[in-house]
Amino acid sequence: METTTVTPHDWKEWRRLRAWELKQEGLSQQDIAFTLGASKGCVSKWMHAAKEGGTEALRSHASAGPPAKLTAAQRDKIPDFLWHGAEAYGFRGDVWTCPRVAQVIEWEFGICYHRDHVSRMLKDMGWTPQIPITRAVQRDEVVIANWRVEVWPELRRKASRERRTLVCVDESGFYLLPGLVKTYGPKGHTPVVDKKLTRDHLSVMAGVTPAGKLYTLVRQKSLKSPESVVFLKHLLVQTGQKLLVIWDGSPIHRWGAVQEFLAEGGAKRVHLEAMPGYAPDLSPLDQGCWQHLKHVEMRNLSCMDMEELHLEFHLAVGRLRQKPQVIRAFFAAAGLPIGD
Repeated sequence: METTTVTPHDWKEWRRLRAWELKQEGLSQQDIAFTLGASKGCVSKWMHAAKEGGTEALRSHASAGPPAKLTAAQRDKIPDFLWHGAEAYGFRGDVWTCPRVAQVIEWEFGICYHRDHVSRMLKDMGWTPQIPITRAVQRDEVVIANWRVEVWPELRRKASRERRTLVCVDESGFYLLPGLVKTYGPKGHTPVVDKKLTRDHLSVMAGVTPAGKLYTLVRQKSLKSPESVVFLKHLLVQTGQKLLVIWDGSPIHRWGAVQEFLAEGGAKRVHLEAMPGYAPDLSPLDQGCWQHLKHVEMRNLSCMDMEELHLEFHLAVGRLRQKPQVIRAFFAAAGLPIGD
């Protein structure tokens, strides 16, 4: 008698092998069918197959299916083709979609695939659909990388050496339109939030420090260079120290009142440092603070007017100020280490 000690690959295989074992123990096919929850016809077919080909005939075997159109070597080349970008193949916009990948496979190998099969193929290769990050083509990646590795540590040492408070500053707008996340509703009926479209908004200038402090200036109008000076003076009062301010190259940081403030003696107490151009990802506010305020502290918030929005923003800032560890995490999100 043949043994069936090899571990079955699935429960159906196990049931067929168990049926053969029970048959060898003397049970009738009817009793085997009842015991295993199978039909007598199935048990009969299993017994016939085992008598003809042994227990190996009862094991599961993967279906061979049609031969693959692409060879293993050709499949290995697909990621290399995709790394060149969609625009290298003449597509408009550097975005890969399944139809585009299918077109590239046809161009490269002369083989046509349905886009659904291309999706499964890409998944097997470790490629998944993702939301791309939009970045300006004018970015200088070398300068940005150098700023993180060399300039940022030097600025931290400079602030410590000269006993300055290091503050990263940025601006953003907060509108009456709610920052929606999710809400429950009947299946098949997308909830609708009625809101009057308006350009009214709060213009906010904020600064964060590696110590986890948050400072803000709020206006119900567009910010200009005089507001930059007001904020710098506010920081001097609140910190009680000289400042090392890091911000972008916006005109409101470079023109008019800012230059006058520095020329009239402000440069003795405030050192201004500009980040590389087209690099919002270097700002702890852009990478963390604004997103946290809009989509965590003020998520799903719908205000009736600017006064209510101003109040809710003030409350949200107050809550965030109670979480210095979260503010410090904004620096990590921007790739700026603050540890010793």
